[in-house]
Amino acid sequence: MNPQDLELLLTRVMPYGKYKGRLIADLPGHYLNWFAREGFPSGEIGRLLALMHELDHNGFSGLLDPLRKR
Repeated sequence: MNPQDLELLLTRVMPYGKYKGRLIADLPGHYLNWFAREGFPSGEIGRLLALMHELDHNGFSGLLDPLRKR
């Protein structure tokens, strides 16, 4: 994991789908789980979705809180 990816989770928005326009860090767990089952897209968006899924699934979403407060 690249440390800058944590900041990208708070700045990149979902470009399509049901949650289009929502920050990747704010996507619901069930949506991230769906991607994990069906396959993450290629490229940066897929890498960030996979990272957010790992954080959410393992209970580490709170790691983003200090970055949100900046």
